[in-house]
Amino acid sequence: MRVALASLLFSAPDLLLLDEPSNHLDLEAVMWLEDFLQSYPATILLVSHERDFLNNVVDHILHLERGKLTLYAGGYDAFERQRAERQAQIAAARAKQQAQREKLQDYVARNSARASTAKQAQSRAKALARMQPIAELVDDPSLSFDFPKPDELRPPLITLDMASVGYNGTPILSRLNLRVDPDDRIALLGRNGNGKTTLARLLCAQLKPLDGAMNASGKMRVGYFTQYQVEELDRDETPLEHMTATMKGATPGAVRAQLGRFGFSGDKATTQVGKLSGGERARLALALITRDAPHMLILDEPTNHLDVDAREALIQALNDYSGAVVIVSHDRHMLEMTADRLVLVDGGMAREFDGSIDDYIAFVLAGDRGDKGKERDSAPKLSKQDRRKAAAEAREKGQALRHRAKQAEAAIAKLGKERSAIDQAMFDPSSATPELAKLTMTDLMKRRAEIVAKLEAAEADWLEANEGLEAIEA
Repeated sequence: MRVALASLLFSAPDLLLLDEPSNHLDLEAVMWLEDFLQSYPATILLVSHERDFLNNVVDHILHLERGKLTLYAGGYDAFERQRAERQAQIAAARAKQQAQREKLQDYVARNSARASTAKQAQSRAKALARMQPIAELVDDPSLSFDFPKPDELRPPLITLDMASVGYNGTPILSRLNLRVDPDDRIALLGRNGNGKTTLARLLCAQLKPLDGAMNASGKMRVGYFTQYQVEELDRDETPLEHMTATMKGATPGAVRAQLGRFGFSGDKATTQVGKLSGGERARLALALITRDAPHMLILDEPTNHLDVDAREALIQALNDYSGAVVIVSHDRHMLEMTADRLVLVDGGMAREFDGSIDDYIAFVLAGDRGDKGKERDSAPKLSKQDRRKAAAEAREKGQALRHRAKQAEAAIAKLGKERSAIDQAMFDPSSATPELAKLTMTDLMKRRAEIVAKLEAAEADWLEANEGLEAIEA
């Protein structure tokens, strides 16, 4: 997608037509594209379903609805306000017209038989026939998302202790320490190719850890959505056939009820998938993965096929959902509205990002400016003697930092094993060590909290030592 965009953008056309240009891009690439388009000197006609992208790039919205175009000034937020006002005006005008219609109908019915008022009644009847009905605002069934509520499970759902994951024995991500609880809302951030999907596949048990420990509740059910599942649906089958095949042994009523949660009722349930819109196919894929009321939803780019209104409906459904959510998305608005934990997948690791989406955007933009390279270029030159002295000090400092990192690594490994043992005791008390078997659940949780605090301190120490080593090497 980046190559296709580059070949188009740098030819500098007078009229730039972009149809969903942000699909399949990561958040960082979307930010670059947004910045580029803001200063583009020619005309742009853009089709997009990303609220923030539209707010920051366009100055008019041309809205297509039921075969009619309406032009609104401003970005998406301004359009939404104006549209709501227009809909309210239409609803009021329709109610007024309906009252007038009923009044005319009543007059015609009462006065048509009277000789003295027959002509007036006939005139009113003609006026009634000429009256063009104002179209009723129709609820869009494609905005239906309703995730089934899972039964409660005791936290944590998943813990990763110094785990690594990859393919064919080669790790993509290492030193993974992550805990997922039933009420977590986690967004995975990072450039495409850094391992976000690999981590998602580990969490849903499609991949096994190459090293370290991963504990998951044995009763946990996971719903995993990928952007490719939409394309893999059989175009010749209907939603009803898809769901019946997936919910083996379920009654027809239960199958229909699950489809109804996602707007597939009546004829829609028996329409071939090939005749459904992209958004409808995305809803069907979500209906299929949530058929057994999962305790955790892992959504990898769920919005690529959804329009803005459908995305808002999905946000509402996720906020009403009582299970855990792990989401990968380049839609900033969705991340802002659904995620309360940010995990940055970068450099072969996954770490908590302390800040908001806006903080992350500032962090990325600061990194893209290349200020560090300029600082290195402007650094004062040293004499040979000074360079030798600096190298000796660096070696001494590096040795101390490596020792510190090694000690922290040993502490992390030891504390990780202790935490893993406690988690195992909480998941399955029958498998607990004799020492832990004596403790109550409250005591186990207290001990775990103490170990987690020590573990976080050791991890911070290890990270600081390694950052110091990287600085020396640079």
